Amino acid sequence: MVLARAFILATISLTISLPLRTDSFRALFAQGAEANEFPLPGWRPNQSPLHLTDYVGRKVCAQCHPSEATTQPATPMAHAAEAVGDCAILRKHPHFNFRLGPFRYEIDCRGNRCIYSVSDGKRTLSTPILWAFGQGKAGQTYVLKWEESYYQSYVSFFNDTKTLDITLGFPKTTPPTLEAALGLPLSAEEAPNCFGCHTTAGVNRGRVVTDHLIPGVSCEACHGPGARHSAAMKSGHLRKTYIFSPAELKPDELADFCGACHRTSVQVQVMDIRGVANVRFQPYRLEKARCWNPDDSRISCLACHNPHEQLNEDPAFYDSKCLACRRIKGSVSSSTDHFGPACPVGFRNCVNCHMPKYALPGGHFKFTDHWIRVVKSDESYPF
Repeated sequence: MVLARAFILATISLTISLPLRTDSFRALFAQGAEANEFPLPGWRPNQSPLHLTDYVGRKVCAQCHPSEATTQPATPMAHAAEAVGDCAILRKHPHFNFRLGPFRYEIDCRGNRCIYSVSDGKRTLSTPILWAFGQGKAGQTYVLKWEESYYQSYVSFFNDTKTLDITLGFPKTTPPTLEAALGLPLSAEEAPNCFGCHTTAGVNRGRVVTDHLIPGVSCEACHGPGARHSAAMKSGHLRKTYIFSPAELKPDELADFCGACHRTSVQVQVMDIRGVANVRFQPYRLEKARCWNPDDSRISCLACHNPHEQLNEDPAFYDSKCLACRRIKGSVSSSTDHFGPACPVGFRNCVNCHMPKYALPGGHFKFTDHWIRVVKSDESYPF
């Protein structure tokens, strides 16, 4: 538990305090901004804007962006948090049991209400589940409230077993007390960081607020609150858009932006997260690749992933992304556009060999390694 808390505290401290990588990144965040306007210099997707009332919701965005508003709700990010009544996993599995040493865990759902309980045989602590964090492809953790503090549940749902198990990052030992077995209490500093990455409009001035909270990562989580943007577009005043476009960022700036929640290289290095545990931090892993170029848009988060669409899991889909940079066998020599030797094995399903998947101990899931490289069969996990 101490290690889990230390990891979270260090992550939060770094997320909030680390400087922006470049001056141009800071300038882009301030595009069109005046005093008390959005976006402000240094704004990140997990930090709150000036006024929560400026959030308008997906329905307003859909009036001008129907395509994105149609597909984005099906993405994992859109389900980064779910209200209990909207949680497909809890609807499908309304009753869970799990035993850890002397402690017995239960989740019991009836209608739109789910109760999370842990008992040592003498006493039982029970509290409603407030939100489910995680879409559930890998797993899903539950946010509780106990004695005025938010808690991260000690046990989580894992999709491969369809059962509960110890939450990833928690110690595998038996908790020392019934209160400790409930979960990890989130401090006033920790909770906003969690809600800032899993919800939209869930944080204001460093505090978790639920008045305008939108579960999951919606349009305005990455583009900022849309009230002024919507008003400007409808009035025809196009000089200032009052909205942020991550697509205008350079690859290194985009890695910092996405890394606000997916973890940046600086965060991982300062925190000294070694071993396979850092495979989850895609911006950090991507920047270790030999083909990484902070100025080349062919290798960036958005070059391969459209955040408005469901993740494409067909390896062949990414071949065109790889071959935008790499030569194929028998082609002309290296150039500034297509560099390096051609792959001697082939030019199909590149990611199967060059972006292997790794399982985390206790994670019940294999994560794709974004360190693009020639992988040797006998190599240990590089970091």
